[in-house]
Amino acid sequence: MTATATALLPALTAQVRAAAHRTPRTGACACAPEAVLADRDDATVVRHGGTVAKAHAPGTDPTDLAARLKVAAALHGTLLPPLGETAIPLHGRLVTLWEAGTPVDRDDPDAAPWEAAATLLARLHSTPPAQLPHPLPDMRGPAKAARAMTRMRAAGPHPAAAPVERAWATLPAWARAEAPAPLPKLLCHGDLHLGQLVRTAEGRWLLIDVDDLGLGDPAWDLARPAAWYACGLLPPEEWTRFLTAYRAARGPAVPADGTDPWPALDVPARALTAQTAALAVAKSVRENRTLDEIEQAVVDACDRMAALPPELAPTTTK
Repeated sequence: MTATATALLPALTAQVRAAAHRTPRTGACACAPEAVLADRDDATVVRHGGTVAKAHAPGTDPTDLAARLKVAAALHGTLLPPLGETAIPLHGRLVTLWEAGTPVDRDDPDAAPWEAAATLLARLHSTPPAQLPHPLPDMRGPAKAARAMTRMRAAGPHPAAAPVERAWATLPAWARAEAPAPLPKLLCHGDLHLGQLVRTAEGRWLLIDVDDLGLGDPAWDLARPAAWYACGLLPPEEWTRFLTAYRAARGPAVPADGTDPWPALDVPARALTAQTAALAVAKSVRENRTLDEIEQAVVDACDRMAALPPELAPTTTK
């Protein structure tokens, strides 16, 4: 770990403590001790009281992040708004501040807010890009999938890498971040999963994490639950809840008339499956262990995908 990385966490802790107490205190802080919510290469997140500070990934483009913060501030009924639209430089990273919320309870899958997630996505996707307060870059979903493949290749040889590579090779260029996404480009979250929702103090669910927010194919935001469903990792009833709620909210990523959604979802779901499998393989090489049951299920799905060409939606171009 570099000296800069070692210094980041205490500096970020001091930053969030100061932000949580914007007015001078006359006594000791009564808040619970700071909680490190994440400490990864791509993000470090610390909470103090009702405030969260996030150090974004090294190399984050300040112009792109500023644009995403402006959009989050404007779409405050869909996205959690930042506490200020300007990122703070700190030890070579860009830091943003946010109101703390309650995350989805991972230990209570029956209470997963699939309907809320779907409705928020539909609302996000239906926001006309021309009405955004600032132009946005492309959403970063395909770029993250391509980066996962790079990580797998850099990790070293593994027998499970071959089916992942074969599945990746079947995808059109846009899904591999080698060409622009199909038109029309709509507002997308770019990295949707249940960990990207928090419940506010008022009881509203909102989407968080704007790092991948941008313009692209909205089907990408449905791709992870679609992939889990296709791999047998998400029960059919939960997938149905999610898809039904998205359609009820008139989300544009799939046909609203109840026809087969899979031509629109197939390519993004395949890309997310390959991304998940690539990260699993890289992790297993790094930790010198075999794949666990869930990781193997995703790799097996890649093996099946490689034998069948993807279904292409009518607007999709290679």
